[in-house]
Amino acid sequence: MDKAFSPSDIESRIYAAWEAGGYFAPSGHGPAYSIVIPPPNVTGTLHMGHAFQDTIMDALIRYQRMRGCDTLWQPGTDHAGIATQMVVERQLNAAGQSRIELGRDAFVERVWEWKRKSGGIIANQLRRLGASVDWQRDKFTMDPALSRAVTEVFVRLYREGLIYRGKRLVNWDPVLKTAVSDLEVVSDEEMGSLWHLRYPLAGSDGYLVVATTRPETMLGDSAVAVHPDDERYRHLIGRQLRLPLTAREIPIIGDAYVDPAFGSGCVKITPAHDFNDYEVGQRHGLAVINIMTPEAALNEAVPVAYRGLDRFVARTAIVADLTALGLVERIEPHTLTVPRGDRSQAILEPLLTDQWFVDIKPLAEPALRAVVEGHIRFVPDNWTGVYYEWMRNIKDWCISRQLWWGHRIPAWYDTEGRVYVARDETEARGAHGLDAAVALRQDEDVLDTWFSSALWPFSTQGWPDDTPALRTYYPTSVLVTGFDIIFFWVARMIMMGLKFTGEIPFREVYLHGLIRDHDGQKMSKSKGNVIDPLDIVDGVSLADLLAKRTTGLMQPQMKSAIEKATRKQFPQGIPAFGTDALRLSFASLATQSRDLRFDMARVEGNRNFCNKLWNAARYVLMNVEGQNSSAADAQFSLADRWIRSRLSATLQRVEKGFLDYRLDMVAGVLYEFTWHEYCDWYLELSKAILFSEEASEAQKRGTRHTLIHTLEALLRALHPLAPFITEEIWQRVTVCAGVGGETIMRSEFPTADAVAADARAEPEMRWVMDFIEGVRRIRGEMDIAPSRKLAVLLQNCGAIDSEYANRNLVYLSRLAGIMPPRNLANGEAVPISAIALLGTLEILVPMAGLIDPQAELERLAKRRRKAETDLGKLQGKLENADFARNAPADVVDKDRMRLSELRTELGQLTAQIARVTALQTAALP
Repeated sequence: MDKAFSPSDIESRIYAAWEAGGYFAPSGHGPAYSIVIPPPNVTGTLHMGHAFQDTIMDALIRYQRMRGCDTLWQPGTDHAGIATQMVVERQLNAAGQSRIELGRDAFVERVWEWKRKSGGIIANQLRRLGASVDWQRDKFTMDPALSRAVTEVFVRLYREGLIYRGKRLVNWDPVLKTAVSDLEVVSDEEMGSLWHLRYPLAGSDGYLVVATTRPETMLGDSAVAVHPDDERYRHLIGRQLRLPLTAREIPIIGDAYVDPAFGSGCVKITPAHDFNDYEVGQRHGLAVINIMTPEAALNEAVPVAYRGLDRFVARTAIVADLTALGLVERIEPHTLTVPRGDRSQAILEPLLTDQWFVDIKPLAEPALRAVVEGHIRFVPDNWTGVYYEWMRNIKDWCISRQLWWGHRIPAWYDTEGRVYVARDETEARGAHGLDAAVALRQDEDVLDTWFSSALWPFSTQGWPDDTPALRTYYPTSVLVTGFDIIFFWVARMIMMGLKFTGEIPFREVYLHGLIRDHDGQKMSKSKGNVIDPLDIVDGVSLADLLAKRTTGLMQPQMKSAIEKATRKQFPQGIPAFGTDALRLSFASLATQSRDLRFDMARVEGNRNFCNKLWNAARYVLMNVEGQNSSAADAQFSLADRWIRSRLSATLQRVEKGFLDYRLDMVAGVLYEFTWHEYCDWYLELSKAILFSEEASEAQKRGTRHTLIHTLEALLRALHPLAPFITEEIWQRVTVCAGVGGETIMRSEFPTADAVAADARAEPEMRWVMDFIEGVRRIRGEMDIAPSRKLAVLLQNCGAIDSEYANRNLVYLSRLAGIMPPRNLANGEAVPISAIALLGTLEILVPMAGLIDPQAELERLAKRRRKAETDLGKLQGKLENADFARNAPADVVDKDRMRLSELRTELGQLTAQIARVTALQTAALP
């Protein structure tokens, strides 16, 4: 093995070997275990959330593969309607062309051309992250087979009356000129105004005051609502108001939707331009008056003076005219939630348009029962209630989009507007007896991307055909996804899966948290805190990182602040940490929290862990290669038995962690065992046997056997989380261990049952370790060189203590650096000593001759002065009310922890000064 671990030297080579060997494909043996990847958008690249999610799925797949399951991790990408169309449109615009000029067929072909060129980016990134997906089965949501499934589902639902076309209110993007899903709406608080407007009562001089953040929509008002129990207005219900700037009168209605305590208690109702108002309008049979064009300009339904004006230009004109009429009571600053399209950044409008919808309730009822009856389990369980709440209040699903890229709706219209839904035009004509003389045009709209994604678990396996893959790998075992798309994807897959296969699409749903930056902020391009996961793997210079974070900003004024923050956090850029360190960091983050803070220090710690494992393997191989490490006639030491027992306990916790989807526990227990128990303790303990002239060959053989076989089992246990380094080491270790196999990923996952627990070895080794640590602590406090052998006296030494000390002198001598300890006789004078306690046993290290008391007192006094100064400063800082109130919670907690450490240190220094002073006094003549 090379002296240093270099991820860049091994990762691509190993992955290529895995892929060439066909190791990712299902084995065809054992129980089926399958996962479908949440298909990333073909437009882009994998971000930290993708990398985190893919690490979880790959760990589960590798674990189950090693347990002997017939595993399939189904890969694929989503066509991402709006996002992809925007990318290609920008390319056309840059070349001086437009989509409209190009025409639909040519534009769609241009998108396919772009997909062919750039569609492999994500696949290559997945390879770099070690994802063991079956690339032979890679799918795309617009592949012919998957498109056929989409059309089949649409046609069947339509013929059952579960898909219909109607004029309904949708989120409308006036820049993209399409309906968008709720997931594509970004709602942020922005500063605006609240206009209080007077609506005159018809037939009298009174008026009602209504407040609105969108004055231009008043031209579409159908009523003003008050609470039916509001004493101020109850007598006015049924009266008419004169709608300002128009010739219309509108009624005053009573509806419990109104909050009497908010504003004046009067609410304008505009059914065509507000979702809540639409519901009120439906209850009261109000007119639905659309006043906007698809471009968000005012249309023919408004007075002539405002027709054709952009909504915001119209707002200014309308407010000016109302002010001139004395109908503006007041205008006040107001913070409001503004919905913007996540792609266009345009302010969205609720708009009444003709769209295709799914009548969702008949599909939702069985999907709700599937979870209620326990056929599908949510992890963590608290998301079950969220699912119930949404499913019980579900609204019909708008599935049409006014785009050219996507699955075109399989509906045709004749010149009279009659609609014919079929799998293709030929079927439409044949089913309805329409000859070639009847002109038909296909619907211009495409389906919402989530429609095809809802079929993903079964469409990828060949449905609607009855394929071997569908029979074997559907239902899938678990879905791994973020909690933010329970409604948009998870629920819809359950509905569609039950409807079209008669079975649930997955048995468990593991909903993970969302990756935030080190300050707990959402990662976004606009904040300039995005990190490319491959920049952590390969490293990136500061210059390149700055360029990535500041190029193409939606808000160019943020560039300076982003540069400053980036220079502060990454003054030298990001060093190369390798894939395994990143994956281990993601695994350790996989708690059941909603928000997960990503800190680069965690990755650095896991890179150090990989280095530790590499160096441990080098030590093992150097001491085992070419040596007899057979278990036959071997004699196993206490340390050998102890480390095997600790391995057994570790594997029990690992198994439970995988079962409970707690990869943070898996990562934690493996880190603890590898670093502290195997490397820090067992490897050092092994030296006491291997390098001892007194140890027999049988003892050395037992230690060699334990070294190599424990390492080999540990590598298999670590493999799902850190696949590259474990494969590289395992290929060498198996030769010494006599274990066959082409690749670690096809080896058997180690189990606790296969490793013997040892109830006697553990307490005895704990005693040995505590003894060694006690002596080491004394060395550290007294600054005694590790090379100096110490005399040790034992006081209150019981029979077990004596037995353990005599039996394990080989460890105590080498690791604690002591001479054989001596029991103090009854009545024997106790010399001035440093003391370590081990139960009732007192471990005494006589101080005479070990140190220069005066020099030691000066050194200790200097340390105490510094500790007292630091303590005073920190105490004053924490007692400052402004600091406690304004500083981040983690900073305050860190300072409080440091305060506690300083107090402990002062106590230890004071005790040590007392001991050295006593020694100095005793030495005086």
